[in-house]
Amino acid sequence: MRQPLDRRNTSALGRWWFTVDRAAFFCMLALICIGFFLVMAGSPPVARRLGYTDFYFVSRHQIFLGISTLVMVVVSMMESDRIRKIALMGFTLSLLLLLLLPLIGFENKGSIRWLRLGGMSIQPSEFMKPCLAVMIAWVFSLRISHPNFPAYRTAIGMYLVVAALLITQPDFGMTVTISGMFGVQLFLAGLPFIWVAGMAVLGVGGFFAAYFALPHVASRIDRFLDPSSGDNYQVEKSLEAFKGGGWFGRGPGEGVVKQHLPDSHTDFIFSVAGEEFGMLFCLAIITLFAVIVVRGFLKMGQEQDRFRMIAVGGLLAEFGIQAIVNMGVAVNLLPAKGMTLPFLSYGGSSIIAMAGGMGMMLALTRKRFGQPKPTRSRVSTRVMSS
Repeated sequence: MRQPLDRRNTSALGRWWFTVDRAAFFCMLALICIGFFLVMAGSPPVARRLGYTDFYFVSRHQIFLGISTLVMVVVSMMESDRIRKIALMGFTLSLLLLLLLPLIGFENKGSIRWLRLGGMSIQPSEFMKPCLAVMIAWVFSLRISHPNFPAYRTAIGMYLVVAALLITQPDFGMTVTISGMFGVQLFLAGLPFIWVAGMAVLGVGGFFAAYFALPHVASRIDRFLDPSSGDNYQVEKSLEAFKGGGWFGRGPGEGVVKQHLPDSHTDFIFSVAGEEFGMLFCLAIITLFAVIVVRGFLKMGQEQDRFRMIAVGGLLAEFGIQAIVNMGVAVNLLPAKGMTLPFLSYGGSSIIAMAGGMGMMLALTRKRFGQPKPTRSRVSTRVMSS
């Protein structure tokens, strides 16, 4: 006989249901559902241009969504020690694949970021992001049990190795994402503010170095600052889509931008949403992202465990930065960058890895009964004095 889903239910599912952040979980499910309809709207013209059947990407996306939803739920049911083990295995495997990419990867749009495995294209850097966030949090948490452990140097070394591998692909956007994530984790780990400021200065210096050393980075920034300096076709079409959609959109299936944008189902899925469903719908999408991030940080602020606090901060920073970059590019607030919109864009590696990362976040923010809730002042003191 099945147990009812109430607070007397002591099954694994029952414990998960009444301890997980259900509001954030339902917001993620809402994004997944929206993503399915947007890929259905935006991908058929792309599939036709590539010689596939109209619903080639839609059928594949259904499979990715099913796998990612299952991954998110299963991972969110795990305890902290198992999250650490999964992150360690994922980090090790992703690092190995990143090292092997120049040898076994294939080039697409001037970058070697993917490898073929079992008829699928896999992007190791997508799986590296959540694993790196958890590993860095684990390293920082070791300072409590092992005061002499060189936590800062180890974490910085891990970040620099990953960043160097990403730049060589090249993938400057992913490097910016993990840099922002790492900066948030450094702050939460209690690094003195003067060091945080120093890291920010180094980040600005790295930006200028990338501009002068990497021609494709310079080209995108130049086109952003001066659209007449080069080809700005996709961004121009994206802005036309938002203008044509207005507040309420042209209607499902009535958009025209997908006929012209080669990445309408991936990098510019937000433009499809703006044209067919309107600005109000886009604001609803932004609200869903904001609810997930804000609720996660509020729960992080109530956390006493150092590992969980820093890991949640990193995972949320990664999630939020990626969403901001994608939507910022679509409305021409940021230089063009090939980056998917979490849970909405087509892409197996992206959505499954993001589901795994958000599953980790849900697992680490679950309620733990019998643990006293810290006051805000205690949390602040703990972070700044660690």
